[in-house]
Amino acid sequence: MLFPTPALTPSDKSVLAEVDRMRSELRHQLLATPAKWSGGLRKFLQADAVAASNSIEGFKVSTVDVEDLMAGESDVDVSDENRDETLAYQRMMTYIQTLHDVDDFEYSKGQLNALHWMLQGHRNSPRKPAGQWRHGPVYVTDARDPSIAAYTAPNAEIVPELMGELVDWLNADDQSHSLIRAAMAHLHLVSIHPWADGNGRMSRSLQTLIIAREGVLAPEFSSIEAWLGRPGNTWEYYRELALRGSAYRPDQDVASWIRFNLTAYHQQAQSVHARLDRSSRAWEALAEFARQRKLDDRMVTALHDVAMAGRVRRTRYEQSEGLSMQQAQRDLRDLATAGVLESVGRTRARYYVAGSRFPEAALEIARTPMALTEPYANGA
Repeated sequence: MLFPTPALTPSDKSVLAEVDRMRSELRHQLLATPAKWSGGLRKFLQADAVAASNSIEGFKVSTVDVEDLMAGESDVDVSDENRDETLAYQRMMTYIQTLHDVDDFEYSKGQLNALHWMLQGHRNSPRKPAGQWRHGPVYVTDARDPSIAAYTAPNAEIVPELMGELVDWLNADDQSHSLIRAAMAHLHLVSIHPWADGNGRMSRSLQTLIIAREGVLAPEFSSIEAWLGRPGNTWEYYRELALRGSAYRPDQDVASWIRFNLTAYHQQAQSVHARLDRSSRAWEALAEFARQRKLDDRMVTALHDVAMAGRVRRTRYEQSEGLSMQQAQRDLRDLATAGVLESVGRTRARYYVAGSRFPEAALEIARTPMALTEPYANGA
């Protein structure tokens, strides 16, 4: 038995309509945005989602470090464990994003286990097998006292049956909005807890996969993983899951879960809109700076990385502009010599930050914080 999808309240419907409106506007904005801007934003959002989802599970890697790891940088100052977790999750999420337009796509138990292997295969062990259902009990311990089981998942013996029911539900069309179905899929999977480890990230990934299959926006622009990874929101996430009780009890009203997810969708859409706006305005300011200084247009890409992410590495700049290693090195060295950038570190670990002559106007645009609105503030 799975949780029944609750009926939406008038307030829920209003918030969902606002989310749809913002996503539609964002889609049109992206179509009119130069590929360099939107491509850079997409990479940032993917890295932000990976960093946030891993942070929920205790693996701490900054978004900019994830971006560097995704670009193939080897000299990033993170532990081997955090590197492995980041790259495994990034590979799985990249694959999920390629499934958005597969014509004969169908959910299956094998597919979900294969995704789990991509996520956890590097940690495979007899006690915690990757890519197959767990063989014994699994518990979610209380954050304040690990000797207390905050949640006990269903018996391992009934996991195959429950997962079969979930797969049937995923392949059926109940006419509910895709964002609602994605939220419910997340709840179903995390409550069943079918694997010995990695259930939280798999549940959030399944939510992203359903959004990707919807096809309205690239999943990087709709995933709520970055929102969930913010400390206050992570606490609310765990609190919301805790409301479901200490054992699997699907015969209950989960309307508050839907409201929680609609808030996440709404505020993530706000964040992406603001990021796109800051990114484009910073680019324009840097392009004008480059014209005044008679810098090559391609250098704006490096300067934009510094403004938006705090630093740039040669590899990322080289890939973004399709340059040779020597050309990328020469450009960054010239910018450092001019005082626009400042070099930090040596050889392969070197990166560049804003120098004394970096345009302050662009930094101010990039660093100006935004205020998020509460979507349910005016409704019950």
